[in-house]
Amino acid sequence: MKNELILILDFGGQYNQLIARRVRECNVYSEVVPYNISLEKIKEKNPKGIIFTGGPSSVYGKDAPRCAEGLFDLGIPVLGICYGMQLMTYLLGGKVAKAEKREYGTTDVSIDNNSLLFQGFEKQNGFLMSHTDFVEKVPEGFKNIGSTLSCPNAAMENTKKKLYGIQFHPEVNNSVNGTQVIKNFLFNICGCTGDWIISSFVEESIAKLKEKIGDKKALCALSGGVDSSVAAVLLSKAIGKNLTCIFVDHGLLRKNEGDEVENIFRNQFDINLIRVNAKDRFLSKLAGVTDPERKRKIIGEEFIRVFEEEAKKIGTVDFLVQGTIYPDVIESGLGKSSVIKSHHNVGGLPDYVDFKEIVEPLRDLFKDEVRQTGLELGIPENLVFRQPFPGPGLAIRIIGDITDDKLTILKEADSIFREEITNAGLHKSINQYFAVLTNLKSVGVMGDERTYDYTIALRAVETTDFMTGVWSKIPYSVLEKVSSRIVNEVKHVNRVVYDITSKPPATIEWE
Repeated sequence: MKNELILILDFGGQYNQLIARRVRECNVYSEVVPYNISLEKIKEKNPKGIIFTGGPSSVYGKDAPRCAEGLFDLGIPVLGICYGMQLMTYLLGGKVAKAEKREYGTTDVSIDNNSLLFQGFEKQNGFLMSHTDFVEKVPEGFKNIGSTLSCPNAAMENTKKKLYGIQFHPEVNNSVNGTQVIKNFLFNICGCTGDWIISSFVEESIAKLKEKIGDKKALCALSGGVDSSVAAVLLSKAIGKNLTCIFVDHGLLRKNEGDEVENIFRNQFDINLIRVNAKDRFLSKLAGVTDPERKRKIIGEEFIRVFEEEAKKIGTVDFLVQGTIYPDVIESGLGKSSVIKSHHNVGGLPDYVDFKEIVEPLRDLFKDEVRQTGLELGIPENLVFRQPFPGPGLAIRIIGDITDDKLTILKEADSIFREEITNAGLHKSINQYFAVLTNLKSVGVMGDERTYDYTIALRAVETTDFMTGVWSKIPYSVLEKVSSRIVNEVKHVNRVVYDITSKPPATIEWE
């Protein structure tokens, strides 16, 4: 599965995980590691190539992140992107300077299409620029292979040492055919063949899980969402009846979802399932809590406590299985990137867990790869392509404190929104859509009476990797119908708004 590996050194830029995703789209396995990974560790991993990401620092800064000394002498091809190019320049004797004017946005770059890096490109191409510093002088042994009107060295190469630098970001959609640059690096320069396929991942994962867990017992945190469902079936294939799935119904699920989850895993799959109805317990713990991070921590800890209690009832359990996926890990700030939010599966874990070990079989996968894995495992398509749902559930779609009444309002509004999206045939083209109960009340008129009730916000996003996303242009007629139904059918709601913010700058969830 991982015969070919590209290491991505994380210097803290916002697009770092997109680089990993683009590499995998080329069927080459990629792994994001801290920028200061040791030479010994790099040699141990034996990558076919290394990519330096962008980052917010200046190479001249006091605490500027640097790679291990001697990395460029390993004989491994390196591609430096943005800050990565500037760092390569600085460490190899070139000159980096502050630009008089920051360059941001899609920019025409004049490129040398004789370079292996730009094979197949025209001499002019639009790439996304996002930088303040720039390379004023390339290091000795390097050749300029790209420029813009304000950036004389937008790309450089040292073919002898297979070292390449680009000032722009090929990984983002704003760059025209940017993935081809990455593909050229992988295949023309690193000599990759592209052997990363999901079927290989499934086979190897099952084999590794069998070896790791053996005849010991495992307990799976099953929420009914795509991630935990795929993790559960993967474990079931590996250890069979030694897996017990505990479905904690915390009362924060969508309308009728608890019954649906129980039906699917108890009747469609031959999996040991324990359903715990813990709504009152969770609402009690969350009473009066308004801070989203506190909500996540409380729910994360309570999940673990419930699992511990159930584990004691069924005997010795050595492993806790969770459906953590790559974006969870990244957005929880476990790498060098900025913390965006902590996830129930990652940052919400308490310091003490009463299990031998936590197993996260999907930790290295992006969402679309998880779905591919699910199909490979034979999970029904309607479950595999189910709407993504956060671990903390509706708790982070209710702004402010959480009450049973607010839950009822949101469940009904969300159900209407999802139903009308399906009726309009939009459910396959929109990657995530849901309702949010805001903490805002406003004046309205129903009949001849004045009302003062809640505002529901609708959110719908189109994305390929859930690291970035654009708001969905839902037809006005559909939005009008959804709004009319919510206001007329859901008590205590008198206003509906539609969120038209993309990610970034916003996140997909509101909290």
